[in-house]
Order: sequence, then C-alpha cells, then structure tokens
Amino acid sequence: MTDLLTPVLSANWGEDNSWKLSRYEATGGYRAMRKALEMKPEDVITLVKDAQLRGRGGAGFPTGMKWSFVPQDNPNPKYLVVNADESEPGTCKDMPLMMASPHTLVEGIIISSYAINGHTSFIYCRGEVLHVIRRLQQAVREAYAAGYLGKNILGTGYDLDIIVHAGAGAYICGEETALLDSLEGRRGQPRLRPPFPAVAGLYASPTVINNVESIASVPAILANGSDWFQSMGTEKSKGFTLYSLSGHVKNAGQFEAPMGITLRQLIDLAGGVREGHELKFFTPGGSSTPILTGESLDVPLDYEAMAAAGTMLGTKALQIFDETTSIVRTTLRFVEFYKHESCGKCTPCREGTWWLVQLLMKFEAGTAQEGDVDKLLDICDNIGGRSFCALADGAVACVTSAVKHFRSEFEQGYHTPAWELFPYEKSSLFTEEGDAR
Repeated sequence: MTDLLTPVLSANWGEDNSWKLSRYEATGGYRAMRKALEMKPEDVITLVKDAQLRGRGGAGFPTGMKWSFVPQDNPNPKYLVVNADESEPGTCKDMPLMMASPHTLVEGIIISSYAINGHTSFIYCRGEVLHVIRRLQQAVREAYAAGYLGKNILGTGYDLDIIVHAGAGAYICGEETALLDSLEGRRGQPRLRPPFPAVAGLYASPTVINNVESIASVPAILANGSDWFQSMGTEKSKGFTLYSLSGHVKNAGQFEAPMGITLRQLIDLAGGVREGHELKFFTPGGSSTPILTGESLDVPLDYEAMAAAGTMLGTKALQIFDETTSIVRTTLRFVEFYKHESCGKCTPCREGTWWLVQLLMKFEAGTAQEGDVDKLLDICDNIGGRSFCALADGAVACVTSAVKHFRSEFEQGYHTPAWELFPYEKSSLFTEEGDAR
C-alpha cells in the first residue's frame, strides 16, 4: 500500500474559492477533458477499464465495464445519470465533494458522456441539500459560459447538456431504477429487471447510472493514466476513495485514502476513539451493511476483504460506536429509518420492516418475551431476498448482524430496558449545553 492519505479528489478542498471555475482551471482542471475529446470514445472506456475503477456507490461494479454495456447500435439517445441522492445513514462524502469541487464532477460527466456517446446528462441530487444544488447549478453555468458544455464543445463537434435535478428526499430513489422513475416524473419505485438500465433506462433508452465519486474519479485517471491509478489500493480493489468517519471518534470527517486501508489506521488518523472509551462495533459502509466489532479493526477496507468478513464495503460510511452504546437502541433506530423509507411496493419490505420495529421496541423497553430473538430472526428470514430492491436486505442486515455479535444483549431485553443497561446520555456526543463530550 502507498501512503495512508492520497488526496486526489480532496486535494483542493482547503483552497479559497475551490468551487469556482478559475480556481479549478488553475490547478489543472478540464485538461483531462481536452485529452479525452481528442481520443476515440471506445479508447476512453478502455482506459477506465484498464484502471480497474470500481463503482464507489456501494456495489463496486467495474465502471468501464458498465459503460461498455451501452448498445451503440440502439438508435435512441444515450443518457448518463449521476446518482447524487446521498442518503445512506452515516454517509457524507459526495456532498462535501460537490460543495468543495463541483467542477471535478462536471468534468467527469463530460468525459463519461463522451465515452458512451451521450449528449444529455443528469445530476440527480438530494432535494434537502439546497446549498449543494445551487453550487452544482453555478458550476454548470460556468462550464457553459466557458464553452465546456453546449454545442460543439471546444470546436470538437461534440454536444452535451447537463441538467441538475432536485429529488424530493426519498431514500428509495438512491436505488437506480427508482431514481429513473422519479426523474421521469413518476413515484420513485424500483423497477423489475430485466430490462436493465443500460438497455432500457431513462425514457426507455440506454442509460448509465454512476455514483458521484465514481464519475469524479475519471478526470484523474485520464490525466495520470491507468498505471498510476492501479499503483494505489489492493490487488482487486484499485485506486483511492473517500471514507466517512463519524460517531465516537475525536475528529470525524472524510479521509481520502487508498482502497484497503484498515479501520485501525483510519481511527488513528481521526485521533482515536473518544477519550476513555473503546470501540464496541462499527458499520463499514453505512447502516445497511452488517456491523463488525473490534476484532475486525485490521481487516482491509476493500470489497473482497469486507465480503470475506461477512459484510460489504458499501458507501464506506464508517460509523464508530463505543462501549456506551446500546446495540438494541441502535438497531431499532436503523430499522425505523428503513420502515419509514420503504416505498411500500412489495409486501415483505412494507410489512416486515413495520413488524421488526414493533418487536425491537419491546426489546428496548425490556418487555420482550422468551423466544423473541428467534422470532426477530424469523421475520428477517421472510424479508431478506424477497423484495424488488436491496432496501429490505439492508434492514435485515442491521438486525441479523447485531444479533450475531450481541445476542446476549438482546436477550437482556426480556427483563431490562436498554436505557437502564446503557444510559443514552452516556453515548451522546454532546452535552445539554451543546459542548462536545
């Protein structure tokens, strides 16, 4: 592994007015775009394939391969849609990136759209983050004014329009087909596949859907080459990425590091777990990924190692919980979120998450009955793998992994409230006066 920190996407975040076009160009911005427009589209795809860039939104699917699935003989328009609907609990990497350096994303969109022969691209952004939406809109306006967007970009004959679209704040729209339905003006609900978006996506046309960080990583690959990108990371998980650290650490934030760094190293970079406490458990990629305990501190944070550990890298949202935290309460809060955000399309998710919440509330209150832990797992068994999308699977992962590691703590819910075993004020990050503990 190379150095612990590899500032590429975040290299300019600390500069004054880093979001402005003039500052971005002064640090080499849009040179990669110029290079790409001098190449054949298929050569751009080959370069990204050779770099082995994998999707940074959760699944880790090879980005260049996804682009190559777009059928070029289809007469319909080809679309690129950027999934900026960041709403996985604990995840906070795309929003800071778009706030600090929106032109990195815009340049990545131009290169990626050119690669798939697309002429219209969309950025689907979470509606609540109005400040991010305004910054994106400003960056797009600047790019049009500079001739980087619109008709005949830089005299190359290539045309491209970018549309910034504000979602309505539904977590389900982070699922790519629900996002497409929302973008088309319908209620956001997952579609049955096949057909897949690459063949029949937005407006029944070939569509590529990528995460913000995936597309923002493309300009650096074009500028520096595939070998440079492959020099970072692990054997099968190449390059740099943004890790979000939150919870019971001294200095929470985003850390850009090579794929395969360990949580122990990240916690050290964050100044350690808060004073006088020790790690109890953590989520490796947001609340929808199975939790891990301190035994996994030295497991590489890459796709393969996380899968071997029985979890997923997901969005790399590392929520850190110390020994003052009630696993019962945490699991309940996670599942309440998924119950609320279920679109209601499929029965196992709509009804199952509701029943999980009812049962978990009993565990929290200390009124659960003997055998309720097994009942909890049985409900999970009737939800997981039986829904249109992965939302239900995420809700199940919260529960099953929590029971796997802390079954005895759930069994204490047969007679003792969680708030007596783990007083909630002890795990709070702030005092009543608002000062950090």
